[in-house]
Amino acid sequence: MPTLLPVTACCEPLTQAPLSAEQAATFATRLKALADPARLRIVSLLAAAAEGEVCVCDLTEPLGLSQPTVSHHLKVLHEAGLVTRQKRSTWVYYAAVPAALEAIAEVLAPRG
Repeated sequence: MPTLLPVTACCEPLTQAPLSAEQAATFATRLKALADPARLRIVSLLAAAAEGEVCVCDLTEPLGLSQPTVSHHLKVLHEAGLVTRQKRSTWVYYAAVPAALEAIAEVLAPRG
């Protein structure tokens, strides 16, 4: 099983200092996870969920995708450290990791 990426910011804002090879790899993994339209929509749906979490079964209809496809996308997001998951009986509930999303924003945001 892949190691989850840390939730904290990987590095200084891009405009402040060059990235190390390790920082670039970590940041690229997170961006790749978000670069798919379905995964970006999933993060949006999870972040906007009133309950703070969503069952995988409740994501198929709004996304127009099959449950196995949604589960695959959630796995990619989980491995990148962008969502958490909790199994309850036969269902798995997912939630966005706000700190991970904020860390991405901090790296992309120039400091002036």
